Amino acid sequence: MPAIYLTAAILFEIIGTIALKHSALTGSVWYGVLTGLSYTVAFILLWASLRTIPLGVAYATWSGVGIALTAIAGIILFKERIDIVGLAGIAFIVVGIVLLNVVSSMNNG
Repeated sequence: MPAIYLTAAILFEIIGTIALKHSALTGSVWYGVLTGLSYTVAFILLWASLRTIPLGVAYATWSGVGIALTAIAGIILFKERIDIVGLAGIAFIVVGIVLLNVVSSMNNG
């Protein structure tokens, strides 16, 4: 269940960040409201996941996966461009998260 909470927290954080970009582009108050609600739900779910997932693992996973998926969302939704160095950076983040989770699970269980 904690992994589900963490996954949902990541998704709500991404939704909030996408809504924040829409709010900045359009000036819409509703996107601002969606941003606030999404971030609130994301933090509640992150809090729930922290009951059993170690802080370093949960936060690194939440922020790293959020960064990678938000960058991909920016490319798809907002036609943002990213060069090969940026893609490599995202790949390193993902590899780091995988390593952190594998090593953590080996040491904790």
